[in-house]
Amino acid sequence: MIVLTRRLAKRLRHLIGPVVATLIITISLIAALACRAGTLPVAAGNLYRAQAIVTGQGEANRIIGFAACLEDVLIKVSGALKLAGDPRLGVYKSRSADFVSGFSYHDQMSGTPKRDEQGTRDRPYDLVVDFEDRKIDDILKSLGLKPWHSRRPVLAVFVEMEQGSRQYIATSDAKQSDLQRDSLLAAALKWGMTIMLPDVAALAKANINAVELLTTPPRRLASLAAEQGGEVILVGRLKWDDSELGWATEWRMDRHGRTHRWQLRRVTFDEAFRRGIGGAAQILSGNGDPG
Repeated sequence: MIVLTRRLAKRLRHLIGPVVATLIITISLIAALACRAGTLPVAAGNLYRAQAIVTGQGEANRIIGFAACLEDVLIKVSGALKLAGDPRLGVYKSRSADFVSGFSYHDQMSGTPKRDEQGTRDRPYDLVVDFEDRKIDDILKSLGLKPWHSRRPVLAVFVEMEQGSRQYIATSDAKQSDLQRDSLLAAALKWGMTIMLPDVAALAKANINAVELLTTPPRRLASLAAEQGGEVILVGRLKWDDSELGWATEWRMDRHGRTHRWQLRRVTFDEAFRRGIGGAAQILSGNGDPG
């Protein structure tokens, strides 16, 4: 199970702000205690809260932030990643403030001297937005979707990273996985999922390595995942492509006797992880195949 270090906590606060990062830290502590007791970690997060980075605290940029957060919350609550970029959201995003129940700011440059005459105009802020549950549910209904309020299973994520001669599995404890681990946690929280990453010792004990990960029998992965609290297996491979200056990515998840596969290219690993975990959420919520 993932353990948050002081360094990781600091990076999460930088990536997603103090309010949400504190939530992850709290969840991780609960999960650690749960694992010791032999139980599963609890599901994560406030489904009706989202966050965006904005410049300054002016109304114009705040409205832009509200619109971005509205799309994220609709995806998070429903599990339907396919809503990303859906033109039907335009009418709702144009009046996104109508659905907001509260918001707050965090100055990403807190402690850094101000650079302009007003002091806040050019500074980046984390805008944390809470939406009214009923109004979000009504929007989803109008789109032919529904909230995914049932218990969300713990997603065991096995990801192979390949860049040149370097090839490894992202783990909960290896230093070389630091950036990927942080990014996976942020992606999981963005979509309202709880994830599990294997640790180095568990992989060695199960004789699972990066070279053979994609061909490892699912039952071996499931056995390892179950020992660490994972319930559903998500397998991914990210390979760096110098010619495209991005990651070529493939994902696989077995569910109810069917294998789901999806791919993308020319993306950052942050986007690859968002699409991987978001795709898994879409399958688990009954909203169809990602892709």
